[in-house]
Amino acid sequence: MKLGLIRHGSTAWNREGRAQGSSNIPLDKEGVDGARLLADRLCQDNWDVIYTSDLMRAKQTAEIMAERLQIKVIFDTRLRETGGGMIEGTTERERIARWGEDWRELDLGIESVESVKARTQAFRSERLDKAIHQNILIVSHGALLTMLIAELDRQVSVEHPLKNTSFTNFSFIDNSWKCSLYNCTTHLT
Repeated sequence: MKLGLIRHGSTAWNREGRAQGSSNIPLDKEGVDGARLLADRLCQDNWDVIYTSDLMRAKQTAEIMAERLQIKVIFDTRLRETGGGMIEGTTERERIARWGEDWRELDLGIESVESVKARTQAFRSERLDKAIHQNILIVSHGALLTMLIAELDRQVSVEHPLKNTSFTNFSFIDNSWKCSLYNCTTHLT
């Protein structure tokens, strides 16, 4: 069994440094192109299904890839990005201007780490742990994927943020997940 984790393609808000969270932002041209290039790269392997967040940027990335790979897309809200609360749509500079340097210490309605972990663990238990003979792609978001990667293989030195349309590859060996490729974007060069 193989597992490929993909961060969605780029958006205008990525370029502007805006917190996206659960906002429904579409891919920009670079994001569409990146998804196509990654789909071409992944054609060399056999994939059975794509699970994706239903947020537009992940959905568009997954649909571009599914069309090229000729596989099914399944939407799962548990794969959504961490909810950003009041910071969604703002840049770091805007957050500091509005709430001060210590804005991270304030209750701004940001989804808790525990909540995101609970979602990823429920997804993993229902979808991954029961799909032993499938090669699965997951298209999601930077913070959620970072947590999932750390949960799957504690040996991986996780960096955040993951790059847009990055590909991280796992294999299920001896009853555990092993990461063989991390945050790779060679398809973009």
